[in-house]
Amino acid sequence: MAMKLKTKVATGSIFLFVLLVIVGAISFYYINRVTEEARQIVKDNYESLNYSRQMLKELNNHSDSAFERFDQMLVLQEKNITEPGEKEMTLSLRKNFSLLKEKGKVDSILILARNDISNIMQVNLLAIDKKNQAAQASAQSAKTIITVCLTFCLLIGFTFLYNFPSSVAGPIASLTEGIKAIAGKNYGQRIHLNRQDEFGELATAFNSMAERLDEYEHSNLSKILFEKHRAETVINTLKDASIGIDNKGTILFVNRQALQLLNLKEQDIVGQPQKEVESRNDLFRFLVKEQANAPFKIVVENKENYFTKEIMDIQQQDGKAGMVIVLKNITPFKELDTAKTNFMATISHELKTPLASSDFSLKLLEDERVGALNEEQQELVKSLKEDNKRLLKILSELLDLSQVESGKLELNVQQISPYNIIEKAEQFVLNAAKNKSVSIQKNVTEGLALIAADEEKLVWVLNNFLTNAIKNSYENGVVEIIVKQEAGKINFAVKDNGKGIEEKYLPRLFDRYFKVPGTSEKSGSGLGLAISKEFIEAHGGTISVVSSLGAGSTFSFSLPVKA
Repeated sequence: MAMKLKTKVATGSIFLFVLLVIVGAISFYYINRVTEEARQIVKDNYESLNYSRQMLKELNNHSDSAFERFDQMLVLQEKNITEPGEKEMTLSLRKNFSLLKEKGKVDSILILARNDISNIMQVNLLAIDKKNQAAQASAQSAKTIITVCLTFCLLIGFTFLYNFPSSVAGPIASLTEGIKAIAGKNYGQRIHLNRQDEFGELATAFNSMAERLDEYEHSNLSKILFEKHRAETVINTLKDASIGIDNKGTILFVNRQALQLLNLKEQDIVGQPQKEVESRNDLFRFLVKEQANAPFKIVVENKENYFTKEIMDIQQQDGKAGMVIVLKNITPFKELDTAKTNFMATISHELKTPLASSDFSLKLLEDERVGALNEEQQELVKSLKEDNKRLLKILSELLDLSQVESGKLELNVQQISPYNIIEKAEQFVLNAAKNKSVSIQKNVTEGLALIAADEEKLVWVLNNFLTNAIKNSYENGVVEIIVKQEAGKINFAVKDNGKGIEEKYLPRLFDRYFKVPGTSEKSGSGLGLAISKEFIEAHGGTISVVSSLGAGSTFSFSLPVKA
């Protein structure tokens, strides 16, 4: 039975792995052997030398405990006898040591004891030298064996790696040549591989495909026309208006829905050059040229309809083959969105009156002329005032948002000084900064030009930046207002020294109702930055944020200088 390609690859990998294991095992064995011989030298002989050195030292020591320490070293030496003749020398030392303890440190006995210790040291030194030579011989032998084994395995491995890829690359080259022939519409190309593995199966499948393509190439024209008619039927049944254009700028198809929107007949557009249709149809020119994907309005039969545009590129092997423009009707969603906006505006407006009335009543309760309140009642009134203030702020933001969404945002544009904007915005947050012991510093360029803008809206935006900066700053922190003029624009920036914002949340900061996860501030609506963005963009400016964890945040907006 023929071996499959997968099995061949697996067998080859196992073979190379086995060679690696063999080299590793032999290397480990000999390295471990040399290491063990070195360890034995230390264990057997070096310790005896150390004991002998200590005993010589104690013989020269005249303290009362010298004999006791000498005896301890001698006991250890008696347990570490490893060399021929070392036992007799140790027994002689024990005998002479006993005489020393009996008669005292007599010179003749001391000389005998020193001779015994010297003999023990000499035996161990000779043993160390002998074992060291044996270890070096073993290391050299191990080096030779490992080198021979490694060379043998490398030769086998390189031979395998040189021959094995050719068994895979050869069939792949044949298949590549066949595929290129098919791409060149040479459907008579065949691949002949006498193999029983996956490449043989692939060659068989390729030949079958080539036969089918050859049959398809020689099929009759009526079948092709039938398929074309069926494709056109499918396109016309699409609910979304669709326009197909090839990469040469020729219009391939336009379904009924698109013809109705363009107010054209099929023969007036299909097969025509794109440039020619653009010159005589404004809507078609808008669909092709406009890059933005914002919803737009088309009046059909005296009724406003809203659409979004999607351009899909058609890709082929040799690159882009054309594109399809699809218009999605979002009128029902737009109507629901308008109803939602009107509902928000109505509810917000209706709620502001009773809230303002309750706020006035709370102020009357605080007036001592109405009656004195105890400490607990004062706390309740203070809490109710804070809740009212928060609700009024949210309602104001909802009203501003409804104006933006309904397209009824009105700007009272005047020539105003940037210094007035900075001063008014700063006044609004002085109490909040004082309560949190946050200092506000200003780094403002002198001689700033006037700008044409709605002062109230810009003060609102800068105040929003400052309020957020104070909330996110640490106690005794610093909030910096930076204003400078460059490249025909005036840039307003507010920088804090808070904990900062993770980079992954930055793209969503100006989305409606978005709050950074993990923040302790829960009273906000998540609309302040979104409304700020709408206000700044309505002035033709840009808004941005730079932040990272541990480095604080900088919110800024730029406005063009207008004469």
